Amino acid sequence: MNENKIKELAKLFLKLGIIGFGGPAVHIAMMQEEVVGKKKWISEQHFLDLIGATNLIPGPNSTEMAIHIGHERAGWKGLIVAGFCFIFPAVLITGCFAWLYKKYGQLPEMQPFIYGIKPAIIAIILMAIFPLAKKSLKTLELGIIGLITIALAILNYNQICIMFGAGIVALLISSMRNNTMNTNNFIPISLFQLSKTTVVSTTNLNLFLVFLKIGAILYGSGYVLFAFLDAELVSKGLLSRTTLIDAIAVGQFTPGPVFSSVTFIGYQMNGLSGAIVATIGIFLPSFLFVALLNPLVKKMRDSKPFSVFLDAVNVASIAIIVAICFQMGSDVITDWRTILITVISILITFNYKKLNSVFIVSGGSMLGYILTFV
Repeated sequence: MNENKIKELAKLFLKLGIIGFGGPAVHIAMMQEEVVGKKKWISEQHFLDLIGATNLIPGPNSTEMAIHIGHERAGWKGLIVAGFCFIFPAVLITGCFAWLYKKYGQLPEMQPFIYGIKPAIIAIILMAIFPLAKKSLKTLELGIIGLITIALAILNYNQICIMFGAGIVALLISSMRNNTMNTNNFIPISLFQLSKTTVVSTTNLNLFLVFLKIGAILYGSGYVLFAFLDAELVSKGLLSRTTLIDAIAVGQFTPGPVFSSVTFIGYQMNGLSGAIVATIGIFLPSFLFVALLNPLVKKMRDSKPFSVFLDAVNVASIAIIVAICFQMGSDVITDWRTILITVISILITFNYKKLNSVFIVSGGSMLGYILTFV
């Protein structure tokens, strides 16, 4: 009986991994339609509870939802099978793009297509963070934290330290307001120590450690990942910002979790072995967190200090993405063609909000190619 459940999970999440364009919100909506609406594996209320759980722990939300559902359906084996099958198609497709990019990406005939993708990516990111920004700015204090974060990020301070610093500042403000200063039992403060790890070379061990660290402390959408990578790799001269932008493009152009972009980055840095260790490093914490922290979810959700910290981290995450968009724009938007592609992409993205991002990326690519003849 359990073997049949495993097979059902593998079949379902392989399918979702192949057709899942559009980001975490789309993935979760597809999962809800399948496991709540069609298959009746989970009640609607329990599905909503699982969504809440994924927002309380680091990592990619839609991947963690797949892992949760697998665990609910078939225990530990289901957890592993559902998570692996959801991730695998994206990683495989991204790996193929990584090989093609490394072999042909610098050839002139490839450049016109990549040229048009980069401005379109900026429009997609802005569209993704706009509703998140409105939702996260709950108080004036959070707005001030956001503005300070943008300034510090543009000045190239370490994004991970900024993000956790924002959370700690919010905790201190809340503690002073309530005359309580006890934050020693607060989980994310211990995680802050992880941000001291730095990458000084591109050995596979170092790549694994940096992606493991990011996977273990990353709150927010997949786009925050690129802010972390900018801090850990680009700012240290181990990866070019152009390659990072191209990785974002590939992540948008392929189905499944955006975190599969690290497969692309790992391949550019250390070939196939780099792709493998980067992928394992970024996704491993999600499996561990879902398996080990699920019993603590209710306690964490009811914790006021955790809630205060998370609100500030969310604002800082959005602010860092805005700063990264600014830096990307200065690198990418260099002439009238890229300005035109950016404006058109923004207009389409904001006016047709349900349009799959793959069409924006494809359109930007084709427009870039066409404009090279003008």
